[in-house]
Amino acid sequence: MRTHGKRLAFAALVVSTLSLSMAASAADKPTIKIGYVDGWDDSVATSNVAALIIEKELGYPVQLVPVAAGIMWQGVARGDLDATLSAWLPVTHADYYKKFGADVKDLGANFNDAKIGLIVPESADVTSVADLEGKKAEFGGRIVGIDAGAGVMRKTDDAIKAYGLSYTLMPSSGAAMTAELARAEAAKKPIIVTGWKPHWIFAKYKLKFLDDPKKIFGESEHVDNVVGLGLEKKAPDVVAFLKKFQWKPGQIDSVMLATQGGEKPAAAAADWIKAHQSEVDGWTK
Repeated sequence: MRTHGKRLAFAALVVSTLSLSMAASAADKPTIKIGYVDGWDDSVATSNVAALIIEKELGYPVQLVPVAAGIMWQGVARGDLDATLSAWLPVTHADYYKKFGADVKDLGANFNDAKIGLIVPESADVTSVADLEGKKAEFGGRIVGIDAGAGVMRKTDDAIKAYGLSYTLMPSSGAAMTAELARAEAAKKPIIVTGWKPHWIFAKYKLKFLDDPKKIFGESEHVDNVVGLGLEKKAPDVVAFLKKFQWKPGQIDSVMLATQGGEKPAAAAADWIKAHQSEVDGWTK
């Protein structure tokens, strides 16, 4: 009995020691800083899901840092941020990649078939950016934009010049743009907004991109996971995960719609992970 008791005590000691060792190991792991654009619903959804996976599955503390797109790229290049999962390439963030590409590493796409451009209600009597000048009165000569420095805004400025449009591009924010779109949809009024896909507005409203025969907005894009050059040494398992992390068609929509409906981004991310645990395991193990 004494021998059996000693064995139990020894086993308990081993388990206790291992638990303390694992806790200490997790506590010693560095914080992973991920930059995202707060006004971009896809950026919020992707960053929150990835952050929760890195925390819960890989054991690293994560800090999500809301920044403008240009600061996001600069932060990763300088090492102030470890990663961004919101790099729109090859067109939208082409200028940023040209400037900072040598100081970052692109791990591949988390979302394929992304797109930017001008968006109107599906019922609008216009199909191409080239036709907008003749519809100026119908749309009030204005295009509702987002943040002034965003890639889609710079491309819209280029499109206005290339197509000879006498429209005013109205800068605002992602949230202000969607609010104005909602008001126009409720009143059944025509509206033009700068937009992108993936976005929850396509799940909620009947919308369409305007054709862009001059290809000012580019072709289909992809949203990539871009990391600082030091992350491989700092957290190799995080880099390994980010190389695998990729949305399947339609998956991100549920996360974006949940947050749009009032759920906290972290809670929406947790719900998605719970419903897709086997997929998460494939990314992390």
